[in-house]
Amino acid sequence: MSYKNIKPLLVDATKYPAAIEAKLPAGAPKISTMLLNTANGLPVVPDFPIELPALPAPPALPAMPGQTAAGVRRYVSGVEVIPVGPATSEPVRTPVTPLVQSYTQPIEGVLGTVTSRRGM
Repeated sequence: MSYKNIKPLLVDATKYPAAIEAKLPAGAPKISTMLLNTANGLPVVPDFPIELPALPAPPALPAMPGQTAAGVRRYVSGVEVIPVGPATSEPVRTPVTPLVQSYTQPIEGVLGTVTSRRGM
């Protein structure tokens, strides 16, 4: 099917994000719904000067890695975790160094003396 107007083209283009959304767990944002609402809300638009060819079918996507019955599992690939020692209950606190040092004595020679003559 070729396209002569932008509305059917946008409606048919929603099959690409819909194919991705089918692999996502429940509650994931739906971009295809937003695109469909936008296409239906467009005012009357003139036809294209030429016919556009039909869009190809969306590619077959593999299942998401790490997906369990409870949802998506958080994981990092390519990392080996080696335990270093027993875990401590107290978090490690690093000392905070101030960004600005405070000076206790006056600083001399930083600002010059400003003299002005009025009424020249």
